[in-house]
Amino acid sequence: MTADEVKFGEILLPGDEETQNRREKSVKAKFWPTFRKAVRHLPFGRDVVAAFYCATDPQTPTRVRGILLAALAYFVMPIDMIPDIFAVVGFSDDVAVLSAALAMIRGHMNERHYEAADKALADRDA
Repeated sequence: MTADEVKFGEILLPGDEETQNRREKSVKAKFWPTFRKAVRHLPFGRDVVAAFYCATDPQTPTRVRGILLAALAYFVMPIDMIPDIFAVVGFSDDVAVLSAALAMIRGHMNERHYEAADKALADRDA
């Protein structure tokens, strides 16, 4: 399946509270290891990290959190449409899903989320 065939509407459903809680747990546990593997393949890594902080921010509206958690859960899933072991091509579906989610919620990511992203990225580079 190509990135064009990924069904964003199905993947990016915010889900109910139980689904969001399950996704948040998974994202928090798997985000950084997955991000470290993917960072060189993501043209917008800073935005992805800011999306992580936006998704885990209790002040973010529930629907926005749900969309971001759905996209980030897809990103950290060990099994997806195109296996990530195929380097650049393997992350193309993840990039497509994350791009769609970011476009949908862009106005909700704020300077606080980007500052947290910058700090986390700087700490991880040190």
